[in-house]
Amino acid sequence: MSDAAPLERPPKRGGGMVESAAVEEVPVWLEVNGRPVVTWMCTPDLLEELAIGWLHGEGFIDDASAVKLRPCASDLGFWAEVDPESVARVDAERRRPVLASGCGAVTTFLADPATVAAEAARGEPPSTDVLRARFKDLFGRGERYRETGGIHAAALTDGAELIAHAEDIGRHNAVDKAIGIALLARRRIEGLGMLVTGRISGELAFKASRAGLAWVATPSVPSTLAVEIARRSGMVLLGRAVSANPQRHGPPARTA
Repeated sequence: MSDAAPLERPPKRGGGMVESAAVEEVPVWLEVNGRPVVTWMCTPDLLEELAIGWLHGEGFIDDASAVKLRPCASDLGFWAEVDPESVARVDAERRRPVLASGCGAVTTFLADPATVAAEAARGEPPSTDVLRARFKDLFGRGERYRETGGIHAAALTDGAELIAHAEDIGRHNAVDKAIGIALLARRRIEGLGMLVTGRISGELAFKASRAGLAWVATPSVPSTLAVEIARRSGMVLLGRAVSANPQRHGPPARTA
């Protein structure tokens, strides 16, 4: 008989983690006015919301009414029809394809702080105690997180409650889905805050800035590029937001 000690299984997270945990990941494509623009590697739910949020973050649309979205019947993908002038405006930015620092698809633009217009401060995040309560709500809604422990989440919030929540294998996808949920509900998102479970990258900060969000908070930290985008846009980033000493980045705190 072998003298090797028996392998110990890690305890189930919250009693609900499945034995053979794996996170769904599939390719989903999008064409805009007949031209392929992106293929996401993503979790296959809230796909219409993902497409709407991504189109908004890239500057193709300002609201959900500005796009006609048709799903492909035989494949996971969408055809989007938008104003040709919007496509021309995005093309004029001459974005360079880069490999994003976050998990998920290859981004179609370089999040250049110089392209972010300088703005006044957009608003203050809530207190640390309120943030902790909203993050508790965020993790409480994470069904896939409880099952697998290996997925990202994002949620829009007004501080008092979560307004739109999404999970995805890619944190940028989760952000796009949350924004897409709000846009499809015709909910105004300017001035809201966002909770994310992973690092705040430059691309994520760029999306939040374009959406007009006042602040983004994470239990992790932002990147240097994200901090520069926040400073220019007037958006606040909060790193280590549930710790005893949250790290504030962006415009100075308003004084009474």
